[in-house]
Amino acid sequence: MATLRRTLGMTDLTLLVIGNVIGSGIFIVPSVVLRQSGGSVAVASAVWLTGGLLSLLGALSYGELSSMDRKSGGLYAFIRDGFGPFPAFLYGWTLFFVIGAGTIATLAVAASNYLGQFSELSSLMKKVVSVGLIVVMAVINVLGTRGSASVQNVATGIKVTAILLMSGMLFLLGDASSTPAAVNTTTAVSIAGVGLAMISVLWAYEGWQYVTFADAEAVDPQRTLPRAIAAGTAGLIVIYLIANFAYLAALGPGGVMGSERVAAEATAAVLGPGAGRLIAAAIILSMYSAAHATVITAPRVYFAMANEGLFFRKLAEVHPRYGTPAVAIVSSCALAALLAITGTFEQLLTYVVFVGWIFYALGAAAVIALRIRRPEAARPFKVPGYPVTPALFILAAAAIVGNTIVSQPGRAAVGIGMVLLGAPAYLWWRRRQSAP
Repeated sequence: MATLRRTLGMTDLTLLVIGNVIGSGIFIVPSVVLRQSGGSVAVASAVWLTGGLLSLLGALSYGELSSMDRKSGGLYAFIRDGFGPFPAFLYGWTLFFVIGAGTIATLAVAASNYLGQFSELSSLMKKVVSVGLIVVMAVINVLGTRGSASVQNVATGIKVTAILLMSGMLFLLGDASSTPAAVNTTTAVSIAGVGLAMISVLWAYEGWQYVTFADAEAVDPQRTLPRAIAAGTAGLIVIYLIANFAYLAALGPGGVMGSERVAAEATAAVLGPGAGRLIAAAIILSMYSAAHATVITAPRVYFAMANEGLFFRKLAEVHPRYGTPAVAIVSSCALAALLAITGTFEQLLTYVVFVGWIFYALGAAAVIALRIRRPEAARPFKVPGYPVTPALFILAAAAIVGNTIVSQPGRAAVGIGMVLLGAPAYLWWRRRQSAP
């Protein structure tokens, strides 16, 4: 079996968590959450905090699993060990053909669109830029995990610094009372509204689990991975709360609720309309960092599947010089580039991305399953508050899935159907696996 080099330390893994999660959400979602919370700052803040804590519960649950497993694949391996190879394969299949490639394509296209703040780009040029960004990510990642992680560390460090600097300026210079939109728009708070706000927040926190895919390249993964997942997720809670309060300091509750691009409008209110380019630059870097983190992590799942004989065998190859899963990286980025050119990523992700939460729930449930099936297994890190901790995260994931099924049954049916298209492929690879 091909093996990867262990080069990712605690700092790399922590920044990978943060970099994968922070894309464009924190620059846009706070307005939606405040509206869904009836305009109540207290309720919206509680939702952001609660959503972060629920994500932290999931992170702690995955921390226990990461401390048990030294193989590549992370969440894929957790589902496999807890519930068998079939659901694990469906997750890897969906990640490869839709979620992973679709996420990279979405972020690359969005970044090229934001370049319009600096120079007007034609539709063709936007596609060229999107594909160019994906090619850059592929090259950097093929050339070495250590170098790719360094690029990721710098990009994540810059975007976190940019968010904190922006927040600091909004706190110091903001005057919400003088903003025309800062009126009392508080409405009755409803349970349904708070539920929708919680789902929006959980989407904004989504992505911390990707770091588990890189477990085969982590130095001392039994110690560093649990700590990195927990530290990264806790750091995200702090960053998100600071940004939310900064927007309020600049625009007031009414201004935040009425904004479609809250970060840009808050900065413009404090620094003038010319500051839009500063925010655009921060968002472009944020999107690149999130996409780059996905290119680092997701191919490791395809690599693990191929090593087990359940995916294209070429994806299990390790580059003899660079020590990276080069074929898996290039294949993932090539598919992402194709989706970016055709524009089909939007439709695919719309139908399938919610299904990811079914698999996230299975990952947390694997903690319980393995405690029952392997009670004597070594667990250098044990999730605190077991079994309540994983159970609460499972309920949060079920709420997202259930909301989609109830509110958009057609979309949910198509999404689940697309995932189940992997069933015949699984049977084919299993037959190849058992053939003499």
